Amino acid sequence: MSSEMFSLAGKTALVIGGSGGIGRELALGFKAAGATSLIAARSAEKLASVAKEISNDDDRNSAYQVNAAEPDELLSLAQTVLAEHTKLDILVNCQGTTAIKPALDLTPDDYDRILDTNLKSTYFACTAFAPAMMKRGSGSIINIASLSAHNGWSKAAAYSASKWGVVGLTKSFAAEWGESGVRVNAIAPGFFLTALNRDQMSAERKLEAEKRASMKRMGRLQELVGAAIFLASPASEFVSGAVLNVDGGYLASGI
Repeated sequence: MSSEMFSLAGKTALVIGGSGGIGRELALGFKAAGATSLIAARSAEKLASVAKEISNDDDRNSAYQVNAAEPDELLSLAQTVLAEHTKLDILVNCQGTTAIKPALDLTPDDYDRILDTNLKSTYFACTAFAPAMMKRGSGSIINIASLSAHNGWSKAAAYSASKWGVVGLTKSFAAEWGESGVRVNAIAPGFFLTALNRDQMSAERKLEAEKRASMKRMGRLQELVGAAIFLASPASEFVSGAVLNVDGGYLASGI
């Protein structure tokens, strides 16, 4: 198999939630694989910092400010990106938030914030960009799920519900849009220390994560890049509706 099968040369990729953590790493990885890499997120300050790292050789924008929980803003984002870059080949939904607390302590506001950020935004980001991909007859959408989409997750019930939903959307969109040439897949990361969970995970929870993984450690963010490039590239052109676990053998370890 030629290395060109994994090349993203000539492709345009957008990572929503690309201003830090997993999203930033994926945006940098897409650029290294030859793509025009774009990011979108809520924080203008964080966007500006990452934009310098992925800046393109022309004057077109590479960073877009958006509140992904607002469907109208996602529609506007899609219109702007397509107007400025003509096409979008790869969409990654990496926006996310969580709250690690007992289910009985979770407030309705907590619940809405988590579900809106993780699930509602994924639904409407996909539907905002899919029509143009369908018209062109090709496109790869990659949604970031979680190990919590496979099993119950103590003190993260709303987060788990949102990620089960992301997997459901992924499979449903794959089934509905496959004939049009649009592929929809998900990556389910294991335990990676990011700004999202570094301060929220207790020392005991971190230790448990390391012990449960068959590789006996937490993941490094760059170890997610290969999975994303595979799903975005011609190497996976017959893969749709899949959930790729990148978890260091966590799920394989059983109970």
